[in-house]
Amino acid sequence: MELLKNPPRHLFFTGKGGVGKTSVACATSIALADKGMRVLLVSTDPASNLDEVLETALNSAPTPVKAVPNLWALNIDPEAAAYAYREKVVGPYRGVLPAAAIRSMEEQLSGACTVEIAAFDEFSKILGDPAATAQFDHVIFDTAPTGHTLRLLELPAAWTGFLEANVGGTSCLGPLAGLQAQQALYDASRKMLIDGEKTALVLVSRAERTALREAERTRAELAHLGITHVEVVLNALFTATDRHDPIALALEKRGLDALAAMPEGLRTQPTHKLPLLPFGLVGIAALRALFVPPPVLALAPLESLLPELVAHGHGVILTMGKGGVGKTSVAIEVARRLVKLGHAVHLTTTDPAAHVVDTMGQPVAGIRVSRIDPALETQAYTEEVLKTAGAGLDKAGRALLEEDLRSPCTEEIAVFRAFARIVDQGQDGFVVIDTAPTGHTLLLLDAAESYHREVLRTAGQAPEEVKRLLPRLRDPEFTRVLLVTLPEATPVHEAAQLQNDLARADIHPFAWVINQSLLPLTVTDPVLVQRRSQETRYHQEVAGLAQRVAVVAWQA
Repeated sequence: MELLKNPPRHLFFTGKGGVGKTSVACATSIALADKGMRVLLVSTDPASNLDEVLETALNSAPTPVKAVPNLWALNIDPEAAAYAYREKVVGPYRGVLPAAAIRSMEEQLSGACTVEIAAFDEFSKILGDPAATAQFDHVIFDTAPTGHTLRLLELPAAWTGFLEANVGGTSCLGPLAGLQAQQALYDASRKMLIDGEKTALVLVSRAERTALREAERTRAELAHLGITHVEVVLNALFTATDRHDPIALALEKRGLDALAAMPEGLRTQPTHKLPLLPFGLVGIAALRALFVPPPVLALAPLESLLPELVAHGHGVILTMGKGGVGKTSVAIEVARRLVKLGHAVHLTTTDPAAHVVDTMGQPVAGIRVSRIDPALETQAYTEEVLKTAGAGLDKAGRALLEEDLRSPCTEEIAVFRAFARIVDQGQDGFVVIDTAPTGHTLLLLDAAESYHREVLRTAGQAPEEVKRLLPRLRDPEFTRVLLVTLPEATPVHEAAQLQNDLARADIHPFAWVINQSLLPLTVTDPVLVQRRSQETRYHQEVAGLAQRVAVVAWQA
């Protein structure tokens, strides 16, 4: 938005109720704070929902918004301001004047006028007293709907004129003699409002005839008050992407018709357009998305990864991720595509559940399928250790070794060694390994060094494939890790954690694969349309985490 490039120090956001003033004011505040500016966001709306939108509990004092460094916010509470004002006026006289006089003063200060002007008094301190906001680069006001805001903006001139014309008597704020100190503050507020270099009024509207008429009426009244720096934000503009959807086309046309009939006075003001977003603007992440258009998602298919995967003519491809994300189906699809390119493939799994054969269905020429069977590997490993390390032991020593080999650790060592043997086969061709769910896989990879030491202790020496395992897993030219996820929160976040865990072992994923995505498809069912729109945020999140991303469309 152009307004963000060189904004004045003070920005007021106003408009008809429901047009998105708070959302735009909050998004503007966040955008400026993200640029390193120290920003104070003030709500003058008696029905403020700033707390909910910013996900921060606010009061009448500047409160830091934890999720946004450099941003503070506050709500001006009219009732609290009126109470504080009454106490400031009446308090010094308690115990000095008769009780009847105190009651008279309290009654005089109990009207709606006092509530309104006390809130205005707080507003004037923020706007007219430079010392009150000296620590901030920008002060942004999220105001109440138009009528209330206009009344607020009229008051600096109204009270300044009233105080100049009346030197004695009383008002709804008490004796006028006690208000002369406020005159300078009110006058400073008035001058700040009409200074176009320091203050801008932003009229927020939607592409609706009533909202635009209200905005034009407000513009005219602001001009009458001497406020000339006025800009317009047209919020939630809708453009139909499905040109066959009659409701979408009708909604788009209604907006275009309203804009065509926009009052001439508004047309002359600088105008900024914001799109209708497919989600509510509550929360910091959503508010940031208002001004930062989502990146164009490159929905690259799985085959887009193949040129780099086959570049060296051999190697290991590992599919990893949370259970249920489709690692097995992705591993099978990669193996099939490698075969189509003329490569022989060994497809195997470390998953104890071993669904590869069931998922694959009929055998495919060129793909050899196997699985690491924990029971068989443990038996083979046990026999090997007894033949080597147990060969020269007496009966008691052999019994101790057999007992040692019955521990759960033995199965893990055996599976680890089998894994190392299969990885070693990648030097002569392609090996695609469908790994177990995240926790089991991490246990296997974490074992690369510790199990090396354990094998040395029990078997006397480590096979060459075990010695070579960790360097090969760390070699991006030899081993390619595909992180498989679904376009949903938990799978993406768990895959991100897995990526961090792998990085600590100096293993870095080659690519992420977003499986079973609706984004590449055209859907019309209302539930699927909504789910499809919600996928976008997770595609964007993955794009920020991955070097390469491939997308597999949902399929039966």
